[in-house]
Amino acid sequence: MSSARPLDLALTRRDVLLAGAALAAVVAIPVSTVEAQVSATPQKGEPRMSFVTTKDGVDIFYKDWGPKDAQPIMFHHGWPLSADDWDGQMLFFLSKGYRVIAADRRGHGRSSQVSEGHDMDHYAADAFAVAEALDLKNAVHIGHSTGGGEVARYVAKHGEPSGRVGKAVLVSAVPPLMLKTDANPEGLPIEVFDGFRSALAANRAQFFRDVPSGPFYGFNREGATIQEGVIQNWWRQGMMGSAKAHYDGIKAFSETDQTEDLKAISVPTLVLHGEDDQIVPIADAALKSIKLLKNGTLKTYPKFGHGMLTINADVLNADLLAFIKA
Repeated sequence: MSSARPLDLALTRRDVLLAGAALAAVVAIPVSTVEAQVSATPQKGEPRMSFVTTKDGVDIFYKDWGPKDAQPIMFHHGWPLSADDWDGQMLFFLSKGYRVIAADRRGHGRSSQVSEGHDMDHYAADAFAVAEALDLKNAVHIGHSTGGGEVARYVAKHGEPSGRVGKAVLVSAVPPLMLKTDANPEGLPIEVFDGFRSALAANRAQFFRDVPSGPFYGFNREGATIQEGVIQNWWRQGMMGSAKAHYDGIKAFSETDQTEDLKAISVPTLVLHGEDDQIVPIADAALKSIKLLKNGTLKTYPKFGHGMLTINADVLNADLLAFIKA
């Protein structure tokens, strides 16, 4: 049996000459041309690919799907996740003809991992930078957990004053205040949030595994159907972000009193909350928020937990659609 010659692996003199010519052509490119390509970056506030740069120089990553002339729905994610947490809702509302937008909060997901600005004021201002750059009008803003706090601050300070918001939805949201104080005795003690900080600093990867596999989705409840993919996706999103942003974010979502934000909102606002929420207890969140809103509607769900938007998406999406259409 004869052996085949390795023709495909043999380099001919012609191959070498061609490769050398190609290398020479690359080296001959003027440095000024390369510099021009790198420096061709839009100024602050302008959309750049899938990023908007804020006034303080932070690149905010966003997704923008659907017809640009359709009513926009902007989604605001919870701690410590990213815009990816809204994929189920974005695909659903895209199929209904809406324009859907979701952004990664600063320090989260694909946005800049900056050291400062991890507070509700910056979160809301960053959201406004995206809404303004994309020229979103009559938008429905939907926020989950910390994202609900972001929506409340955004609507009160930016959305309504600029005329860019039509409706708002707070899902399992942190307002008005999670922390126990003299004025808020039903809140959670500071030791709870100190425990979050300690666990994050000691072993963020393990902490971000324990939260979704336990109380976040209610997988620690007897008889719960554990969804391993959901747990891994939560972990993936969390570990994409900055430990500094996540650490500082605990203070933002637990200690920010948003009583005045809720009082200032006048657009129709839907408040959705699971009655078995182990992360943001309903008694100190939704049941108080609805009393502060001028134009609010409350809907609660027996046995649903904090992550109901993911594991009970069929129910939540239908209720969200009904509110938006109303």
